[in-house]
Amino acid sequence: MAICALMVGVHIVNLSTNGMLYQYGIYPRQPDSLWGIFAAPFLHGNLGHLLNNLVGLIVFSSLLFVHSLKRYLWSSAFIIVLTGLLVWLFARSALHIGASGWIFGLWSLCIATAWYDRKFINILIALLVVFLYGGMLFGVLPNDSRISFESHFFGAIAGVVCAFFQAKLYKNKM
Repeated sequence: MAICALMVGVHIVNLSTNGMLYQYGIYPRQPDSLWGIFAAPFLHGNLGHLLNNLVGLIVFSSLLFVHSLKRYLWSSAFIIVLTGLLVWLFARSALHIGASGWIFGLWSLCIATAWYDRKFINILIALLVVFLYGGMLFGVLPNDSRISFESHFFGAIAGVVCAFFQAKLYKNKM
């Protein structure tokens, strides 16, 4: 809930400063915007954008808390950094903001974890996510020039990569 409150607070500050915080989004291949990798997930274009991302963040975060808070925080940091870096390197020249890359990463992590670590709970979570949110797959395709499908696509990739590394990490600890 603290992350959600932070996002709402950032949105309020951004609205009250006439969008001054957008300068901290990701502008691909612009060295000055590397900090945007960490800031962009907390910036949103409008209230609808923010609310959609908050719902997804709450749902997928809750499902991943099954493992542990530490694992969730590590996964989130990994997904945010890898997604942001890939967007910065390869996305089209435009402002990229919002938590959707992070959310798509958590979504694909929920699914891919079942592939790499076939415990009952992981399979159950993956089936639930595919059944209820399988349509998110279409979000990785370009369909609206105002939406960063690149963040969605690279976020989904980051979630799968994260699941792979977690499987290796936690398998070696057993």
